[in-house]
Amino acid sequence: MSTDTDKKPEPPKGGAAADAKAILSDTESAPEKIVELADQLETGSASRSTKSARILDEIGRTQISLLVPIIPALARLLVSKNKRVAQTATNNLPLLARAAPAKVAKQLDLLKASYAEAAAVGRDGLVRTFAALCTASVAYQKRLEPVLTLALDEADGKTLLTWSQVVLPALKGEPHARARAVVERRMYQIPRSIGQKIADNLGVRLRHSYRA
Repeated sequence: MSTDTDKKPEPPKGGAAADAKAILSDTESAPEKIVELADQLETGSASRSTKSARILDEIGRTQISLLVPIIPALARLLVSKNKRVAQTATNNLPLLARAAPAKVAKQLDLLKASYAEAAAVGRDGLVRTFAALCTASVAYQKRLEPVLTLALDEADGKTLLTWSQVVLPALKGEPHARARAVVERRMYQIPRSIGQKIADNLGVRLRHSYRA
């Protein structure tokens, strides 16, 4: 079943695609320029940070492996006050978790600690990144199950629908069963229209007495 997680972000308008293409065309200098762009995300003006974020999104969409060296920066920037910068971290960290899970896993302490501080866009990136790591290896489940179940327990209805489609397929065995139990309990605490969609995805029926 196809979900939103299968869809890559739409390309931004403007000159970002052309700038990214120019960087990628020079394979020798590309790594250095990518690091410079990542520095701009953290130290540049709002407009420069936003432009750099758009270019990095284009590069990540084309060749995600080139962003591996800036994983630590992207991990820090999930909590950026610049929403466009946080969105770039959210767009690319889940892809990097699939392409280079061990590199992303080195940032797990920071990433887990960032959940409480992150805004909605950053939390979405964290959940998708954690799910991608669990998909890459069941070894990450023990460390990530608590924050994933917390995310499911706190999510609003629409977010719960999306995250349940991301998290549940990524978990196996008892972690999957516990996370599913959270989702099944929560679907009675949200609007019925959304709860019905979750129930359909899980292959269960809502109780007739449900009135949320």
